[in-house]
Amino acid sequence: MDFKANQTDQKLRGGYYTPLDLAEFMAKWVTKGDIKKILEPSSGDGNFFQALSRIVRDGEPEIKVTGVELNKEEVEKSRERIKTLNNIQFEILNEDYLEWGLKSQNNNSFDAVIGNPPFIRYQYLPKEYQDRAEKIFDLYNLKFTKHTNAWVPFVVQSFEMLNPGGRLAMILPSELMHVSHAQSLREYLGKNSEKILILDPKELWFEDTLQGALILFAEKKKSAKDKSRGLGIKEITNRSFADDDPHKYFKNINFINGETITGKWTKAVLNKKELELIKEIKCSSEAYQFKEIADASVGIVTGANKYFLINKKDAREFGIEDWSHPMFGRSEHCPKLVYDEDQHNRNIEKELPTEFIWFDVDKFEELGEDAQKYVKKGEDKEYHKRYKCRIRDPWFKVPSVYATEIGMLKRSHNYHRLILNEINAYTTDTAYRIKLKTDSIEPHQLVYNFLNSFTALTAELEGRFYGGGVLELIPSEIKKTYVPIINSSYSDLKELDKKFNSLDPEEVLKQQDEHILKSFGLSKNDRNIIHNAWQKLRDRRQRK
Repeated sequence: MDFKANQTDQKLRGGYYTPLDLAEFMAKWVTKGDIKKILEPSSGDGNFFQALSRIVRDGEPEIKVTGVELNKEEVEKSRERIKTLNNIQFEILNEDYLEWGLKSQNNNSFDAVIGNPPFIRYQYLPKEYQDRAEKIFDLYNLKFTKHTNAWVPFVVQSFEMLNPGGRLAMILPSELMHVSHAQSLREYLGKNSEKILILDPKELWFEDTLQGALILFAEKKKSAKDKSRGLGIKEITNRSFADDDPHKYFKNINFINGETITGKWTKAVLNKKELELIKEIKCSSEAYQFKEIADASVGIVTGANKYFLINKKDAREFGIEDWSHPMFGRSEHCPKLVYDEDQHNRNIEKELPTEFIWFDVDKFEELGEDAQKYVKKGEDKEYHKRYKCRIRDPWFKVPSVYATEIGMLKRSHNYHRLILNEINAYTTDTAYRIKLKTDSIEPHQLVYNFLNSFTALTAELEGRFYGGGVLELIPSEIKKTYVPIINSSYSDLKELDKKFNSLDPEEVLKQQDEHILKSFGLSKNDRNIIHNAWQKLRDRRQRK
């Protein structure tokens, strides 16, 4: 759990200010044309004011810029800065932007919006700010989730304040393209924009954060009846692009629209040929969407993993070995594709937390003396006061305990893989329990066939990533991946398992493609297209 108490003041304030060269680049785009009024909804210390002043030439029609900033110290800094900027008329308001916007939405309209809104998780916002954020969603009939971030309602409200044909330029987290909580914003922008362009950098722009960022350019439709050109994404390397005219990036871009823009925007990174081939494979009768053949559910939620997951040695010393059961939940537990007795014993030798403690009784008195001591030990450390523990009775009895023949780790570095669970081990909530829905596919078949470039590519398209570039899938995203199923034997899986760690990750997929995708009917050229598309998205995620 990412507790608020553990966060820095900078994170809680969402204050990662924009370098001047990026601010000037964005200013070039929003000041093009007949621009009279510009909004900066999170003006901070005034970097965008400085940028706009540098871009607007003396003698041009006067532009009025309205800045809104909650932090009083930052307002004073920006007011001091604008004293030397005489070619623009500035108004700086010391207010909460969402509150100001809700009060003045019918009385204010702008030709352009520019800025870098705060990146603050909903759970860290004070209650009154949470209420305002939720009101923005309600006001524009957008689906709300408490997993949202402050920048989402900032963008919606800013876009609403644009005049028809107005322009928005914002620096936003890269997760705009793929996280579920931004889906309503993606749909909203797709519906109301004449064109959207994302400049997607390989580098991290902000120090002291692993959060990737991008530049969003969006032009509002002049009329609801207007057709949209759709979404385009341009990958950029280093900061030399900031010296360019941003308008040139709208040329020679593969804008996608219609069904291809629905859902996550990661697919816009791919070219037309790649998208067409993906669609063709998905339509094949031998490519199954995961939800057709299997279910994915979260592993066991203990509420206190350090207490309920211990190593074999500690289980013996505490005298609770009879209450312990084999488990896995980390990549170090499962370095390959099969979790068997040999792997479990190797983990025991390394003193990894291989034992899940399950006190499957309803009353404390039903436990033996050693088990009772262990429960009291947990209470001394106040584990029973943790949320997941205190809402169950008794607190020490973990619910929903069952194992499945297949497991899957929640996160991956290169690509996700399934794990054949041969010893019926339990899995924690860092992994998923996979259960087949059909008798026509054996567990070893699904584990083997899941490992190929096409499945890995669909996982990249459906998943999400955060700082550090690790790919994460939740059950609803796993269900949307595709798996081509061909005949494979248990010995095929065991052979692959033996050599899995000795092969380069890319070589694993290429070898599997040669067997699975070739048998599936894909030519060598098509296999290369799919593999390269996966590699493109993987490298982008890892910022290679």
